[in-house]
Amino acid sequence: MARSALDLTYVLYDETSHVSLAFALLTLSPILLNAAYAALCVQTRELIYVEMWAGQMLCECLNYILKKIIKQERPNLDMGSGYGFPSSHSQWMGYFATFLICHFTFRHRFVSTGYPILDRLRDFFLHAFIVSWSSAVAFSRYHLSYHTAPQVLGGFSVGVLFGLVYYMTLEYIPSRRPTSLPGRLKTGLLAIPIFTWFRVRDSWAIWPDGGLDPQYLRWRAEWDAKRLLQNKRKRT
Repeated sequence: MARSALDLTYVLYDETSHVSLAFALLTLSPILLNAAYAALCVQTRELIYVEMWAGQMLCECLNYILKKIIKQERPNLDMGSGYGFPSSHSQWMGYFATFLICHFTFRHRFVSTGYPILDRLRDFFLHAFIVSWSSAVAFSRYHLSYHTAPQVLGGFSVGVLFGLVYYMTLEYIPSRRPTSLPGRLKTGLLAIPIFTWFRVRDSWAIWPDGGLDPQYLRWRAEWDAKRLLQNKRKRT
């Protein structure tokens, strides 16, 4: 019987280096993001999370095709199976960062703190965190010797380009031009019975923050009313 190792979470690193261990943990981010995608899609039923996850899988398919076409070996053949260009982890994180930053730039609007400087700092640190995390995961593939620098940069670049085109086609154009072909397709998709049955929605089409603040305000009003009622009962 032929046996093979499932190397999905099998990461080799220098056990004498804490930095190497940190990068080994970071390189598992795509696996953790898959679980996050699944949880968000099931819990929120938001179309954008379904689109983002589907795009992530399409980007991974593109990576597989490119590797089969280019057939560039990894720098260390004992570090993993398959070809090395473009780096799939780097491409994954390039797509993830681009889609998310586009969403926060073009569609999502946080509730203002009332202080413009705090609003700008929040946006800056959010974008910086996304870019830093994605870049660190990509760099981990080079640091751990799974890929060369060109393979990492190539993968990240392909992910960024794919994420940009994908987001513009599925989110930016439909939100700016609802009567365009992508806009009509998106509207028609949300109207079909199966999507209605699963309660799939596009909250950003109604609320700038995706409905977070209206939901909070509704909860707060109900919670305050319940608390006042309990206090009245205690007094009597």
